Amino acid sequence: MRDKDLKEAFVSNLNGTSLGEITLGSVLAPLCLINRGLLLILYFLGKGVYPFSWKVHLFLDFTMVVVPLVLSCTVLSDVLLLVILGLAAIDVSMLFQIYHKRKHTIPVRFQQTLKTFLETRLETRCTPFVTVFRVLVNVKTAISILAVDFAIFPRRYAKTETYGTGVMDFGVGSFILANSLVSPEARQKQASASKFSHVAKQLLSVWPLVVLGMVRLISVKALGYHEHVSEYGLHWNFFFTLAIVRVVASLLLTFFPANKSWILSLTIGGVYQTTLEMTELKAFILHGSDRTGGLLSANREGVFSVIGYVAIYMAGVQVGLYVMEKRTLVKDWIKAILWLLLASCGLWTLLHVCQSFVEPVSRRMANLSYLLWIMAQSLYFLSCLISADLVLVFSKVLSKCSPVPSSWIIVQETTMQDPNAGTSLDEDKTTKKIDDLCLIQAVNRNQLLFFVLSNVMTGLTNVMLDTVNSSSWFSVWVLVSYMFANCSVIYILHVKKVTLKFW
Repeated sequence: MRDKDLKEAFVSNLNGTSLGEITLGSVLAPLCLINRGLLLILYFLGKGVYPFSWKVHLFLDFTMVVVPLVLSCTVLSDVLLLVILGLAAIDVSMLFQIYHKRKHTIPVRFQQTLKTFLETRLETRCTPFVTVFRVLVNVKTAISILAVDFAIFPRRYAKTETYGTGVMDFGVGSFILANSLVSPEARQKQASASKFSHVAKQLLSVWPLVVLGMVRLISVKALGYHEHVSEYGLHWNFFFTLAIVRVVASLLLTFFPANKSWILSLTIGGVYQTTLEMTELKAFILHGSDRTGGLLSANREGVFSVIGYVAIYMAGVQVGLYVMEKRTLVKDWIKAILWLLLASCGLWTLLHVCQSFVEPVSRRMANLSYLLWIMAQSLYFLSCLISADLVLVFSKVLSKCSPVPSSWIIVQETTMQDPNAGTSLDEDKTTKKIDDLCLIQAVNRNQLLFFVLSNVMTGLTNVMLDTVNSSSWFSVWVLVSYMFANCSVIYILHVKKVTLKFW
């Protein structure tokens, strides 16, 4: 077989993994964030200062957040549960050390500490876990798009052919949802003076995505780069999907209230699924062999899956509105976690019913089951990230040490029965300085550039290397080097305060 045909066959006809394994994997990144935050707090308690060298922070963030994500989908994929249990044990151990240091410095009952924690006031101007969610989705996508071409990447994690749930299938849907969480509608930004001008503004805002889609299309065809045609079609790619979903969703939300977007989401998903079942559309998408009958038949997967992605985007707007509601106290966010988990459980139940009586999850069609799965899994992942942030808040309350990058700022500490009660933990200058050295904030500053850079580096790596036949450890070395190169470029731009945005 030619190298192109071999690589195409390598990512074709796959069936995915279990829902349980993907759900388990969602716990890994939050544990890594807790690990990094607790280590910084312990460093501060031991040294009395923060490490403000940009090299130290880049190394810390990369080794404690990015490297575990690379290893978990390669050499450690078969022992994922043990990895998670090991990280959890390390986190508990560090949290105990922080509590132990606090107890010896200022004796206080645990019940009083817990009460203080629940009444702690948090900064309301930002929701750090939304930023972290968006960045982690981008980072995991960057890892997967190259890793899937190596044999060390489990085939069950790759995109499925027709039905099934792979890690990369979740990545596609969560990427759409990550964009909707910070959409103008979710942030309740004032629309333009007229509906027409608002829609025109949205059309103009997606031109970089259209250009990138065209560049990718031309380069893939010109270089003879391998492509999985049944994924999007002959000419379609994910950049086109992102652009069209954004425009269509903005158009719909111009005439439909954003706070009822979940109704629109279910309506679109339900009508689309009914159409799949009652017409020949499903057979056309899945079994049509003729791709010479025009652009629609050539790109049927890409065109019709947009309907499902618009439904996901609408649901994401509703979630964005909920998580960005003003909540001041820790106990308010604990209630929010419970509601998100309850909604996730409800969606898991609906997914089970839909898979049993309608059809299984299909990213290729972006059907109703896929919509339910993406929302259930995403709400669970968001709950894990909020919980991780609250663990860091608890450790800050214990240690009286506030700045941890990409986490909540404590703006006021309720009084405790000790000599230092009432001390403010709002250290804005230190927090800003440490955020300026945070890799997560670096990726967040230039999200689209990071995604584009990852695609370019993936293409170059595939051109230069025989990825399919590479050894396990060489594959891991390439993936770690590739991610370090991507992160370093983005990090340097962040340190230099360079934001590349042209729209």
